[in-house]
Amino acid sequence: MGAIAFPKPNTDIMLHRSKIIEGLGALLPADSIITSEDERRPYETDAFTAYRNMPLAVVLPRTTQEVSQILRYCHTHSVPVVPRGAGTSLAGGAIPQEDAIVIGISKMSQILEIDYDNRFARVQAGVTNLAVTGAVSHEGFFYAPDPSSQMACTIGGNVGMNSGGAHCLKYGVTTNNLLGVKMVLLDGTIIDVNGAAYDAPGFDFLGLICGSEGQIGIVTEITVRILPSSEGARPVLFGFETSEAAGEAVAAIIASGIIPVAMEFMDKQAIEICEAFAHAGYPLDVEALLIIEVEGSSLEMDSTLAKIIKIAKAHGVKTVRESKTALETAAIWKGRKSAFGATGRIADYICMDGTIPTGQLPFVLKRIDEIVKSYGLRVANVFHAGDGNLHPLILYNVNDPVEARKAEEAGNDILRLCVEVGGCLTGEHGVGIEKRDLMNVQFNSQDLEQQMRVRGVFDPQWLMNPAKVFPLEGRVTA
Repeated sequence: MGAIAFPKPNTDIMLHRSKIIEGLGALLPADSIITSEDERRPYETDAFTAYRNMPLAVVLPRTTQEVSQILRYCHTHSVPVVPRGAGTSLAGGAIPQEDAIVIGISKMSQILEIDYDNRFARVQAGVTNLAVTGAVSHEGFFYAPDPSSQMACTIGGNVGMNSGGAHCLKYGVTTNNLLGVKMVLLDGTIIDVNGAAYDAPGFDFLGLICGSEGQIGIVTEITVRILPSSEGARPVLFGFETSEAAGEAVAAIIASGIIPVAMEFMDKQAIEICEAFAHAGYPLDVEALLIIEVEGSSLEMDSTLAKIIKIAKAHGVKTVRESKTALETAAIWKGRKSAFGATGRIADYICMDGTIPTGQLPFVLKRIDEIVKSYGLRVANVFHAGDGNLHPLILYNVNDPVEARKAEEAGNDILRLCVEVGGCLTGEHGVGIEKRDLMNVQFNSQDLEQQMRVRGVFDPQWLMNPAKVFPLEGRVTA
């Protein structure tokens, strides 16, 4: 698109590329460093595909010690580094600069320890989200945060962006399920923060690390809490005549004190896209759909659903359809979790990630539709309704520069709207480059300066993922 700027490449680094690669090669096995143009190309972008840059080189360490050696070398030679998990970032969090080394964690994929008595698992950062639940499900446990990309996204990337997911309404996002990390600082120092215990004493460095988007160090090992699986779970489809009515029902359910396990929203465009892909049995004669899942014993689920259905009827619900089998449940969630990929089959899109108070849902949904239509584009809304984490997918033609610009401007208008109604720029995708130049919409200059000074304690040279999060103008160090 060309609207988002990157720092100008350091010409000295570019001129000495071969020497830098030679130095890195002395630290790593030959199969852990990627230098050819064809092999570097998969690392030039992430899931925010509108922007791309070819990195200087890519390294794939297997151990914390190797990460330490790489960072120490890059720190000594002032080479920027970009941490990368699975490249599923929708905000451009892993897009490199041309003078940067990408440090990928895909080879760090071992599950190191599982303790069922104390309910935790310790894993390397490259373990996929779904693999944690896969490793403990046979004992009746699971890992709660479940991003739609959970088959591919890594726990390290989840920590970097403080990722959420459909079932985080009840169980919380990554920060609520994170117990400890091993992290390597820019100068190669290896530190352990917290451990397997809940609510460790001292300063909350874990809270600083989670969501820091790879700007203060590279996390190599992570300890997460695992939870006992519920006795049962049941998703129910609620179809509404309008998006506003569905939004009002969401606000009323939350206001009543009911906290379902999940409460997901789809508008008509998203329903049709997901149903065509997953054949999940979504109703096609409604304008908006809520997927509400409850859990517990049969009696608990019946009681909670009765209350939810009563509220839904008060807001004109048209369709109520309960899942009757495990296959139906799997299909319902396949449709929701495949929404982004299914949308990509019919159009290019930008996925936004603003968060708003649930009471503002009816108004904001109406305004999103008005904003996108004003640019002559279409939108598919699919998001975590229970906690107000919006994911409007703005559909456009990536090969049309005018449409691309309009899509980006519409997305920026939606994010400004989120802040205006008392929300924030991001819920779980992070800031990356996508929202970097909108940070001053949510924060004043003093807020941003304070955040940058904290960052500068760990990286005064701005070498760690330097193009991200903070506007390029007015940057400060510690």
